Amino acid sequence: MAGRNSFEAHLEELQHDLLKMGAFVTDAIQRAVQSLNHLDGDLARAVIAGDDTVDQMMIDIEKGCLRVIALHQPMASDLRQVGTVLKIVTDLERIADHATDIARVTLRLEGEKLIKKLVDISRMAEQVQLMTREALEAYVHRDVQRARRMIAMDDEIDRTYNYLFDELLGIMQARPEAVKQATYLLMVATYLERVGDHATNLGEWTIFQVTGELQDMNQ
Repeated sequence: MAGRNSFEAHLEELQHDLLKMGAFVTDAIQRAVQSLNHLDGDLARAVIAGDDTVDQMMIDIEKGCLRVIALHQPMASDLRQVGTVLKIVTDLERIADHATDIARVTLRLEGEKLIKKLVDISRMAEQVQLMTREALEAYVHRDVQRARRMIAMDDEIDRTYNYLFDELLGIMQARPEAVKQATYLLMVATYLERVGDHATNLGEWTIFQVTGELQDMNQ
């Protein structure tokens, strides 16, 4: 019993660290898009600097997982729980990478005037942040249905991306002088679409943790 309690305590500590990392990452997305909306170079540079923090969080959690495996030698569903943490932390780190990518676009455009209001990009950012938070809540509560509902939200991200793609392509065709900026904004939309895919992965790992079945829903 003592061994079981120790395993569960270590797992709870990993989950706490994972949620802390998730909060940091979702905030990075919000701040990166805010930097783009205002072409705020200082904020963009702060987001980029924060990527080192995310990397360290990932390393610490991975070390914690390996320590749990070495100490407790978990099997079956217990091993799935530790493995799920390792998978989720990887997707969170990649989400943070995309926040950094968006911040770098801000630096590329710093000093320019935006060719359009970033209403749809901001909406995408809000949606992927919500997806990420919902995915982590589903993980903590082992809630398969919540994970599935979160995954379904990715369809809206894809629709917004497709709309933005067509709109920005139209701007490029009508205004040659706007091609460079429109291309960068399309890159941002692509980064956010990929964040939605990573959030979907989080939901898939939660389903795997509970059921032992892994399904690819990014199709």
